[in-house]
Amino acid sequence: MNRKENFTAGFIRENPVFGLYLGLCSTLAITTTLNNAIGMGVAVILVLVMSNVIISCIRKITPSEIRIPVYIVIIATLVKIIQMLIKAYAPALDSALGVFIPLIVVNCIILGRAEAFASKNSIFDSALDGLGMGIGYTCSIIVMSIIRQVLATGILSFENPFNVEQVLFQVQIIPEDYIISMFSQPIGAFITFAMLAGILAACKNAKAAKAQAKEGN
Repeated sequence: MNRKENFTAGFIRENPVFGLYLGLCSTLAITTTLNNAIGMGVAVILVLVMSNVIISCIRKITPSEIRIPVYIVIIATLVKIIQMLIKAYAPALDSALGVFIPLIVVNCIILGRAEAFASKNSIFDSALDGLGMGIGYTCSIIVMSIIRQVLATGILSFENPFNVEQVLFQVQIIPEDYIISMFSQPIGAFITFAMLAGILAACKNAKAAKAQAKEGN
């Protein structure tokens, strides 16, 4: 796989949320607003890139018998640093995301990429892999949050994470009489996820069928 394919794998083909079904706990819980999704997405991207780089740097000196505990310690340290930064500079975001920030430590996406890719590849390729997977994850939760926020409130808005009193934009898309408040609840998260996962699976199946038909011809 070349570097371009490696970087873009997390966008659609191996999308961590809708393709590999990883990190669903935080995905279903925090995608109620665009602010939450962007905040969590940025945090995951930072942890993915930095953990992949560090693990790639030490891959040749890490005994295979203890590699998983070593990876977890590295990831936990990075998550704690990011959590402290969020708590200090974006307390409203820290309050909204709550326990899901420290739970990044056990996010299957991060540990999975450390084991499957960073432990076997160069620093640059590992950084690209982390960035691509992080962007794929972030785009997925942003799409989910936009759908849920608009259907549940009728409004798409985004506040400055460093100053919640500053609304960067706010658009009324659906009249208040037509909102579906269910989408702010867990059942709305499951419905949104199922629809998007089904659409992506259908697109991938159609593409595979088309490629197979070409080969047959």
